Amino acid sequence: MTSSTAASQSELKAAKVPLGWRDQCSALLIPLNVCRKEKLYLPWECENERHVYEKCQYDDYMRRMKELSKRKLEAAEE
Repeated sequence: MTSSTAASQSELKAAKVPLGWRDQCSALLIPLNVCRKEKLYLPWECENERHVYEKCQYDDYMRRMKELSKRKLEAAEE
């Protein structure tokens, strides 16, 4: 499943994103990490990038939970 928020493997490798963080929101993580490094991880910097990334993570979680509940419901009906 490819979306506009998923980065290619070569982009992720170039940005040195760990395997555990390579998910549907990985393309949003790359600019967030660049901003964090430039701003020395100051918590009040990069708020917009962090908010967008966390919103993507939440939406992805909700999508997966809806899919899981749908599968459980289908299994219970069988």
